[in-house]
Amino acid sequence: MLSAVTVSRETIEFRESPEPALEPGHALVRVHNVTLCGTDLHIWEDDYPTELPLIQGHEFSGIVEAIATGNTPGFAMGDRVAVNPIISCGQCRPCLSGRYNVCQNVGCLGCYSDGALTELISVPLDKLHPVPDELPLDIAAMGEPASIAMQAVNRGRPEAGETALVLGSGPVGLLATLYLTELGVKVICADTEQHRLDLAIEFGAVDTLLVTPGMEFPDAHQAPRLDAMTDGYGPQLVMEATGVPSSLENAIRLVASAGRIVQVGISPRQANVSMKDIPYKELDIMGSRMSLNLIPDGLALLSRHPEKARALMTHRFALADLQQAFHLMQGRTEKIGKILIEMPAAGVA
Repeated sequence: MLSAVTVSRETIEFRESPEPALEPGHALVRVHNVTLCGTDLHIWEDDYPTELPLIQGHEFSGIVEAIATGNTPGFAMGDRVAVNPIISCGQCRPCLSGRYNVCQNVGCLGCYSDGALTELISVPLDKLHPVPDELPLDIAAMGEPASIAMQAVNRGRPEAGETALVLGSGPVGLLATLYLTELGVKVICADTEQHRLDLAIEFGAVDTLLVTPGMEFPDAHQAPRLDAMTDGYGPQLVMEATGVPSSLENAIRLVASAGRIVQVGISPRQANVSMKDIPYKELDIMGSRMSLNLIPDGLALLSRHPEKARALMTHRFALADLQQAFHLMQGRTEKIGKILIEMPAAGVA
């Protein structure tokens, strides 16, 4: 079978290798679609805490090709599935408390071990999730990022009628906006790109704020609008989905007293956090990483909004053009949402 192997910084080799053996408790999944995210770009740039060479790809969907003899998992050959890429030890304190997404020994297919940019992959049966009949298999590859957005929203304990500020209208921010809107929350979105904010309105945002990098946010025109939409108190919930340090600083400054902040954007950079605002406002600041078995919920969210999900997918590349896809992500010369890699099997489905 053919695999795309990231062998060193910004270098991919296409290699032929034997198909994986069928292990007990596993299924073989023929990969059809893989979507890329910022983590994939960092791995390709060799700017991520993992070892190369590596077969990347952790957001994916495919079709079950074989199931280990003697297993009765509720799946059959030919089933369309999305895959939870998280690997947890099951023994550490977070795992034993039900928080396996922050396992102290956490792994992830395509990030810390070989993933889905290959034709056939062996997957534990408990990582498989059926794709709803009405959901196209290519959109189903986004079940994992949808689950990340839903995990972040759930961490924020939203209530209908509240106002939330979502900082960052990339795919996770947009999917969080969609889910918050379903829950009856009024959502204001902020981003540095107008085309993303235009999409945020389609995803349910009641207003948007264009951020000028390096300038005060909100500016003199935006501050009164934000005050009017939050009765002068600030949003009860802020979702930080950029990973930019100043964005977290803004979240702490803008959130209402007794409010909640969810940090889902990831960055190794340091933020200048106010040691006064956090206790004075008695804020709840929470991190959010991956998800706790929410891929079925993510697939259901995508199924309820297929046109919006399709709008997230701005580019498609064949596996052979994977290097070109990464260069596009790196250069940011075009309006980019989710990039889909169509595997060889996708063309014969």
